[in-house]
Amino acid sequence: MTNLARRPGLLLALMAITATLAGASISRAQTNDGTDLSLELVDPKVLRVCSDPHNLPFSNDQGEGFENRLGELFAEKLQKKLDYMYFPQATGFVRMTLAAHRCDVIMGFPQGDDMVQGTNPYYRTAYALVTKQGSGLDEVATLGDSRLKGKHIGIVAGTPPATSMTANGLMADAKSYPLMVDTRIDSSAEVMIDDLTSGKIDAAILWGPIAGFFAKKASPPLHVTPLVKETMGSRLAYRIGMAVRPADQNWKRLLNRLIQENQPAINKILLDFGVPLLDENDRPIGAETATKSP
Repeated sequence: MTNLARRPGLLLALMAITATLAGASISRAQTNDGTDLSLELVDPKVLRVCSDPHNLPFSNDQGEGFENRLGELFAEKLQKKLDYMYFPQATGFVRMTLAAHRCDVIMGFPQGDDMVQGTNPYYRTAYALVTKQGSGLDEVATLGDSRLKGKHIGIVAGTPPATSMTANGLMADAKSYPLMVDTRIDSSAEVMIDDLTSGKIDAAILWGPIAGFFAKKASPPLHVTPLVKETMGSRLAYRIGMAVRPADQNWKRLLNRLIQENQPAINKILLDFGVPLLDENDRPIGAETATKSP
């Protein structure tokens, strides 16, 4: 979840000045509410999404991730063609996609990051503990639980739960997996889940959407516990919204409206992919409460 970007406000300003001085006739594409997006979007007739081509459960170039499904939903609501700018989501992702005006929205971005302008959040989730059903560890709700002492726990290096594990004295027996990998050929999450099912590790800690997705795919399915009761280390629950360029105010407002109007459909897509949704009081959002906002 690490991205680097430069603010493109100066570039937008120069573009606008150039167009004015040249007397350019700009096609004014408008939404149904009259909002003009022609100066903000790469192509006002197309929903251009910045995406990773090999990053399930979020996205891939086959359209199989939940962010792909969200793109399809929003394109339908906007009555726009859907197109993607694919680039590996690692260092330079924002700079090479959104900031370079090669696409107009990143479908998933943590709230509070100042590298981009965020929309309102459309879901809230947390890092989660993944265990085998009936192992005894499936009843563990916090990393401070004494039942985790001496257990081999998988952790992605450099992620916030590593701090919590250190604070609870769990790192000595932990197995570390790399944070930065070439997603075209490798997946730390898949390797970790394989190690859990084969018994090489006793538990795994993964970002909620990844934990839920791979736990649901495992045979038999694995148990997922969002880590929302931690009292030591970093916070582990986050709100996730969409990201646009800092100057794209009209576009952000339109996306905020779409999120609000389509929250039940958004929640259903996320739950279908096993994402452990949480409300603001850290209570799970299931199918019966999926109409609520994050």
